[in-house]
Amino acid sequence: MEVVPAWAPAVGFTLLPHAGGFLGRNITKREIPAWYKTLQKPSWCPPNWVFAPVWGTLYTSMGYGSYLVWKELGGFNEKSVVPLGLYAGNLALNWAWTPIFFGAHKMGWGLVTLLLTTGTATATTASWYNINKTAAYLMVPYLAWLSLASALNYRIWKDNRDKK
Repeated sequence: MEVVPAWAPAVGFTLLPHAGGFLGRNITKREIPAWYKTLQKPSWCPPNWVFAPVWGTLYTSMGYGSYLVWKELGGFNEKSVVPLGLYAGNLALNWAWTPIFFGAHKMGWGLVTLLLTTGTATATTASWYNINKTAAYLMVPYLAWLSLASALNYRIWKDNRDKK
């Protein structure tokens, strides 16, 4: 019987959030020069090169946090359904934003998706706090970035409503 190395779950949980980023990368790379570049953006919009390292750091942080929760609760079981289920829902919403905003050019629906993502990230963080405080604290930069992303998405949507 093959045993999973002790480090494998930590690596797997830490890398899992990056899957959505890699899947959305092609959409983003195609749409930044063709569509996103043409949109009016606020003066406080970060430069394009900032997004990849920020998301890479955030995905790593939240992924490792999910591992800490999984480990603390003894794996996938009845106790982990809510905290890891909220996290899974959050990841699904997070990953959906790129095809909605960049792929379909639905800026308003992108904002709705981001607000739902922020809500599930907040619920995830709250559910993790009593399980593993470090895991919850690892979500704080993600929550801060989601706030910035939501404000940015709102301004872009508001200022470009007539653009396709």
